[in-house]
Amino acid sequence: MKKSKISNTTLDRLPIYYRCLKKLKEYKIDFVSSKELEKRTGINSNQIRRDLYDVRMDISYYHDFGVRGMGYPVSSLLEILEKILGLNNEIEIALVGAGSLGQALISYKEFKKMGLKIKYVFDIDSKKDSSQLADIELYDIANISNIITKNQVKMAIIAVPASAAQEIANELVEAGVEVILNFAPVYLELPEEVTVRNEDLSIGLIGLSYHLSKQQVQEAPLKYLG
Repeated sequence: MKKSKISNTTLDRLPIYYRCLKKLKEYKIDFVSSKELEKRTGINSNQIRRDLYDVRMDISYYHDFGVRGMGYPVSSLLEILEKILGLNNEIEIALVGAGSLGQALISYKEFKKMGLKIKYVFDIDSKKDSSQLADIELYDIANISNIITKNQVKMAIIAVPASAAQEIANELVEAGVEVILNFAPVYLELPEEVTVRNEDLSIGLIGLSYHLSKQQVQEAPLKYLG
């Protein structure tokens, strides 16, 4: 497999560009400058140009994506990012955990717009009210291995308590899952070839709380130094 020239930090920004370009295409806008992308995404225009340069190098395309005096062609750049991100074909996802968080993820409409489909939902209580599952069949968590293997599912979301997350992750990987989005507040120990993205909501809020506490520390530094 060819080693990617795109860093993980750049990969984190590509979906933002992709979503922005999708909107521009809906508005029938044919070209967009890096400055306009900066206004719409909040990402510095120099960073955008560097990221798109990395994309060009990754696909061995040695000409600028942009057109002088006009900017980037929206449709062409969107198509390139779709292929880079693997969104040119619909991706079926398994969701483990049909509680409040799981139900919220199922209701999230942006997944469908991005070519992502939650198709298999597992829960320890397979008789749970499925009215909030958007007509997706709910499977008993004991059937994960069989269903994941049979349908060759490669992407999964974990939305279970921390105490169950590692065991679930192990089972998913053994069944063939290669990419996991983990909402459980726990570090997962998995083989290097498995890609894991952790989305711990509490950590995100704690990080934001820094901006509240910073002013308090500045106003009364001696108190915090003892």
